[in-house]
Amino acid sequence: MNYLAHAFLSNNNTDLLIGNFIADHLRGNNFDNYSSEVKNGIILHRNIDTFTDNHPNFKLAKRIFYDGFEKHSGILIDIYFDYFLAKNFNHYSSVSLEEFCKNTYNIYQQHQAILPKTSANFLNYVMQNNIYQAYSNLQGIEKVLFHLSHRIKHNIWLNQSVIIFKNNEQELYQHFKILFSDAINKFNV
Repeated sequence: MNYLAHAFLSNNNTDLLIGNFIADHLRGNNFDNYSSEVKNGIILHRNIDTFTDNHPNFKLAKRIFYDGFEKHSGILIDIYFDYFLAKNFNHYSSVSLEEFCKNTYNIYQQHQAILPKTSANFLNYVMQNNIYQAYSNLQGIEKVLFHLSHRIKHNIWLNQSVIIFKNNEQELYQHFKILFSDAINKFNV
């Protein structure tokens, strides 16, 4: 799962939210600069990743992108699953996606001083492009995938995967619903 799902699974806990946001920008297990609560968010992020990567529906969903995107299929599923969450946010939350994004970005900004430099830079991109909200439509997803293609520099255009996504959207949505329901139960959201 990608940033929106990680934020959602932080269960409205500020420290978990911050740890969950910075986890991809930290290497190793040296988190001594952070409070124990933020450390718990980093650990939560890694537990969510492990849970997701090993979930049978995640593995099945990845296979859909093996023709042309096998090496990046996990990244694609993370992002497309955030699309399903954003698009159907009202099924999972009592607050709107817009309000959730506003609150989440606000918390990130309030804690910007403790973010690693890479997280702070990424936060600027997230907020300038309202990425979590942008996940709710395919144009936003295409833009995110286009920018990601430039960042990973593997001469692969991840935004071209949208064609495969559209042809398999219903099957992918079924995989998402099962996995996300299991994640909500596992992480007590």
